Amino acid sequence: MAKISVLGAGSWGTALSLLLYNNGHEVTLWSVLPEEVEMLREKREHTSKLPGVKLPESMEITTDLEVCLKDPDVAVLAVPSPYTRSTAHKMAPFVREGQKIVNVAKGVEEVTLMTLSEIIEQEIPQADVNVLSGPSHAEEVGRGLPTTCVVSGKKRSTAEYLQGIFMSPVFRVYTTPDILGVELGGALKNVIALAAGTADGLGYGDNTKAALITRGIAEIARLGVEMGARAETFYGLSGIGDLIVTCASVHSRNRKAGFLMGKGYTMEEAMDEVKMVVEGVYSAKAAKGLSEKYGVEMPIINEVNKVLFEGKEAAEAVIDLMLRDKKVETPMLPWED
Repeated sequence: MAKISVLGAGSWGTALSLLLYNNGHEVTLWSVLPEEVEMLREKREHTSKLPGVKLPESMEITTDLEVCLKDPDVAVLAVPSPYTRSTAHKMAPFVREGQKIVNVAKGVEEVTLMTLSEIIEQEIPQADVNVLSGPSHAEEVGRGLPTTCVVSGKKRSTAEYLQGIFMSPVFRVYTTPDILGVELGGALKNVIALAAGTADGLGYGDNTKAALITRGIAEIARLGVEMGARAETFYGLSGIGDLIVTCASVHSRNRKAGFLMGKGYTMEEAMDEVKMVVEGVYSAKAAKGLSEKYGVEMPIINEVNKVLFEGKEAAEAVIDLMLRDKKVETPMLPWED
C-alpha cells in the first residue's frame, strides 16, 4: 500500500482518487476550493463534474496543502493546465527532495511554450516529475470501465513503480521514456478535437472527422519529432489513441466546445456552456507558437486559431483546408519512376 495525495478535485482528480483507493492505497484528495471540499465531504461525490461516482467515507478530503504533501509516496497533480504553474509554486515549500510527482493534466503554457512537466520542474526542482496520459475520460474511469494509459518519466525505475501503483483489472498502464512525446500528444490533440467538434456542429460527416484525426496526428507528429520526441509515441496511446477518443466521445469537453462553435456560438459562449476548463482553447495559441518556433507546417492548428481568436467563420476554415496546395501524403516513401 502507498500513501498518495491527489491535488485537484475536478472530474479527473476525483476519478483517479477512487481508482487509487480501490487499488488498496491510502488516498488524500485536495482542492483549493473550500466549497468543493465541503460538497465532497458531505455528498461523497462531485455532483456537478462526476455525478454518480461515490467516494468512500474513509478517504480524506482537504484544503490543507501542507497536510496533503506531508511525506506522500506519490503526489498526483490533477489541476487544469492553466493552473499547473500556480499550484506547483504553492506546493514547492512542502515537497521533499526526490518526491515522486505525476502530472495528469494536458497542455502547453501559452507564453513560455513549456510543457507541464517542464513547468513543474522549474517550480519544484527537487521533485521527480512524471506524467500519465492516454485515452481516459474521467466519466468512464470513475465507473470502472476498462481503460489503458501510459506513464512516462526520466527514470525507468520510477515509471515502473508508478505503473504498479495505477495498474488494476480495469486500468492497464504501459511505460515509455518519451515524456516529451507523451505530453505533446496529450496537449495538442485537444486543439484537433476542437476542429473535429466544429465539423460535427457544421453537420459534416464521418469522412471529415477521419480526415481531421489522421491529418491532425500527422501535424502533431511532425512537430514532436522536430522538437526531439519519438515518432512512435504519436501512434500509441498518448497520441492517436487519445486523439481518437477526444475527437469522437460525448464526454469530450473539447469536442463539445467545438460542436457549439460549429453551431454558431462564440468561443466564450461555448466555454460557458461546457462549464469546465476547455484545455484546447488554452493550448491552441501555444501550439501555433511552437509551430512557428520550430518551422513546422500545421494547417489545422492555424485554422483553429483563426476561428478561435480572429473571428474566422468555421465553414470558411474548412474550405481553406480543403483547397490548400497539392501534397504527397507520405513524402518519405520513394517513387519507382
